[in-house]
Amino acid sequence: MPATTTATPTTHLLYLHGFRSSPRSAKASRMAQWVATARPDLVFVCPQLPPSPAAAMALIEQLTAHWPSAGTAVMGSSLGGYYATALAESSRFQLSQVLLLNPAVDPARDLAHYIGEQSCWQDPTEHFFFRPEFVTELQALKPDSLSRPERYLAVIAQGDEVLDWHEMQARYAACRIKLLAGSDHGLSDFEDYLTELTGFLRL
Repeated sequence: MPATTTATPTTHLLYLHGFRSSPRSAKASRMAQWVATARPDLVFVCPQLPPSPAAAMALIEQLTAHWPSAGTAVMGSSLGGYYATALAESSRFQLSQVLLLNPAVDPARDLAHYIGEQSCWQDPTEHFFFRPEFVTELQALKPDSLSRPERYLAVIAQGDEVLDWHEMQARYAACRIKLLAGSDHGLSDFEDYLTELTGFLRL
């Protein structure tokens, strides 16, 4: 009989939030709740990312230093999707699955307009400063191309009020795309797709 192969189940999941967001975002909170109920054995990490992209990637490297290259998946929203792509294309992981939610395509261009003091969406009393050098740090993270596009699923909302869905679709054209008619940048209908997305993540 021919040998059969099965996909490596996901044992470690990293969630990366977007610009001005936090682990308290609706999607991150819902994922944490789902994991606690459905997969309490899963190693799930959703860090508060610093505003410096270089520092954010250093934190990610530190938190995942002892994670296995197989069985590790990442999901990222908006700027977190950009970070997730950079991580997937680095030599650090052979990530099994990469789930992107309205991923930022060119945040160096877009966030150049946000230099200065910013506040957190989930708590406007929390402030941080987005520095000019952070734009250069974002540029340095952009991969030239996407390897193994079969690892990726990009969820793209045509109703995204922040990012251009055409640009997202073009960037991830070689990957699996779930194109949503309507919806919004924050994917307020995230719950509707949760079962499908956790299935893609091999959870």
